[in-house]
Amino acid sequence: MTAKLHLDTPRLTCSQIAEDDWDFFRQLQLSPHVMHYVADAKSEEKILADFTARLPRWSPRSAHWLCLVVREKQSGNRIGVSGYIHRENNCAEVGFLFAPEAQGKGYAHESLRAICDYAFSDGGIRRLSATVTAGNTPSRRLLEKVGFKLEGELRESYWLRNAWHNDWVFGLLCGEYGL
Repeated sequence: MTAKLHLDTPRLTCSQIAEDDWDFFRQLQLSPHVMHYVADAKSEEKILADFTARLPRWSPRSAHWLCLVVREKQSGNRIGVSGYIHRENNCAEVGFLFAPEAQGKGYAHESLRAICDYAFSDGGIRRLSATVTAGNTPSRRLLEKVGFKLEGELRESYWLRNAWHNDWVFGLLCGEYGL
């Protein structure tokens, strides 16, 4: 059996989600600030199902999300989750959620760089994508800072807060990333 994936950056440790991360995962999912551009309020049962789906041991090409809990090294505090899910043809979709108190401090950038480093080297991924609800400027800036390119806008693609919203679609190729 392979060890659970663990990534280190200068300020962060990122390790696969575990049973004892439930309360933190639940708090992120229940935060209106965190979920504003992500999803409408979810039931406790749906949040638990999403959490449970991320718990099985992950390896490249797994059908479920690689969900890494991001911790600040100095304090050990959980500050976010980051990861990706493998799609077809060595492509994967990245995602991230950070607690309000951790936003704007470069933690998401640091963890996303670690995800990209891993995906393009050990993960065997050739293309990463991200879909962001139009208007989510902080996530857009983060993706662009890491090197993702805006590839298009899907009009009225996502139902959120009782209205249709456009989605921004981003992509990053291994050859563009520069490991």
